[in-house]
Amino acid sequence: MIHKITGKQNNSKLCFVCGLKNKFGIHTHFYVTENKELIGLFTPSEEHQSYPGRLHGGIASTVLDETIGRAILNRYEEEVWGVTVELNVKFKKPLPLNEELKVIGRITSENSRMFEGTGEIILKNGEVAATATGKYLKVPLEKITDFDIEENEWRIVKLDSDPKEIEV
Repeated sequence: MIHKITGKQNNSKLCFVCGLKNKFGIHTHFYVTENKELIGLFTPSEEHQSYPGRLHGGIASTVLDETIGRAILNRYEEEVWGVTVELNVKFKKPLPLNEELKVIGRITSENSRMFEGTGEIILKNGEVAATATGKYLKVPLEKITDFDIEENEWRIVKLDSDPKEIEV
């Protein structure tokens, strides 16, 4: 299925998942689709392995958690943040290193205090390698952390390689 990209989400400086200056991070770029799903593109490297040549399951879980949690940002004009309450991950296939992977997140339900979502990590051949479901508490950013937007370089980073469509 081809997803039309309608926007891009912010990256930051040091976040493990989206931080572009975290030398151990996975430098994920997140794209908003026409149906408000979120697709992230990332390429794990040797620093992210468990068994040789395989992405560590904890890092795969982290990517799924971040993606589902960020999907709520697609639903509102102002930023709405989530704190993970529960995350359940199932692994179906080994996740390779040094190969671009796709992660998809979507919101499945929400109320004034909580939201729930699902996500998948997709291999290059289109197979689903891992799935997750999560529950998140909506919390204002200032109650989560002391976050300086400029210091943390929280902004959209445009790349020449940003896709207009992503096939999943």
